[in-house]
Amino acid sequence: MPGLYLAIPFCRSKCTYCNFASGVFPAGYQERYVARLEEDLRSIRTRSVPWGAAVPEAADSIYLGGGTPTLLSPALFRRLFSALRREFAVLPTAEITVECAPGQLEPAVLEALAECSVSRISFGVQSFVDSEARLTGRLHSRATALEDIARVRAAGIREVSVDLIAGLPGQTLASWFESLRILAETGVDHASIYMLEVDDGSRLGRELLASGRRYHAQEVPPDDLVADLYSEAIGFLAGHGLAQYEISNFARSGHESAHNLKYWRREPYLGFGLDAHSMIRTRTGAALRFAAADALDEYLAGPGWNEPRRLTREEEFEEAWFLGLRLTEGVSLAALRQEFSASAVQDCLSTLSELESEDLVALHDGDRVVLTPRGRMLSNEVFARFLAEPALA
Repeated sequence: MPGLYLAIPFCRSKCTYCNFASGVFPAGYQERYVARLEEDLRSIRTRSVPWGAAVPEAADSIYLGGGTPTLLSPALFRRLFSALRREFAVLPTAEITVECAPGQLEPAVLEALAECSVSRISFGVQSFVDSEARLTGRLHSRATALEDIARVRAAGIREVSVDLIAGLPGQTLASWFESLRILAETGVDHASIYMLEVDDGSRLGRELLASGRRYHAQEVPPDDLVADLYSEAIGFLAGHGLAQYEISNFARSGHESAHNLKYWRREPYLGFGLDAHSMIRTRTGAALRFAAADALDEYLAGPGWNEPRRLTREEEFEEAWFLGLRLTEGVSLAALRQEFSASAVQDCLSTLSELESEDLVALHDGDRVVLTPRGRMLSNEVFARFLAEPALA
């Protein structure tokens, strides 16, 4: 059963570190954009027939990401959820998540979200230290974020997630612990901790390359401090009941993101909207990946998605490694042998032995391969080693 992802690219302001397909667009785009989403929802089954794929009738998770989805009007939210339920049988137990920037959740929008059975709000707080939030272009204060968390709970949406970023300009170990302390005091059941990745295409990234000062690039902490901040967060959150279940994600037992787990477990999902990605399987079980245009005007005028690419067995095997290793539960060698072949796993054993000797992975109970704490810090290096494996027999 697929999860449904809807990209809502509208922002009130663009964060300095962001290079997502999102931005500040005229309000008039919003109705056109929702109409385009409705068309894509209507047409996905017809479009998938030539691909040899059958899109299931039901969905068990919905995720609205951004941008800032809560900038849509209540009427557009209701219209969008009506379209979703018209085209898919959304299970009564479905996890329905909406991302939100603190301070950008109008009372009427919150009422519409509750009415549409939204079950989880994910707040992009990034920092509870006001000076750090301001330096990256965030528009909220700590007080605003805390007030919004309380408002969401009062509206009956009990599942709340908070994002923080380690490595923001001006951040110190002391200020990081301040953000972690406030996060813990909220009692939220889910948190995401990201290490700042400065993309060359973001304003902050361009400034780093040019040694500029407008976006405070000179105040970005060094890599070793960022790594320390991330490591400290793991222990701190564990001590407050939020266990790490994925490289960047932490939750109390039973409160993990069901939708995001689909990505890491290679389960099917359909993406609708600007730069949204999808993975579904053909009737014979082959994985198909496809995406929509990443420029707004092109997406609004285009056919919805590009032509899908069928993954080779070698690519699926690689994905099984580098997606599965993101999870704390790791990768089961027995499951890989069953899905692929014993010889494919055998070919990886020398690489696994090398990674184990370098304290990057560990083998539990002779079957489950997991990243070590050091491996989580160097995860991209670990994943790259599996991309160099020989082709499947």
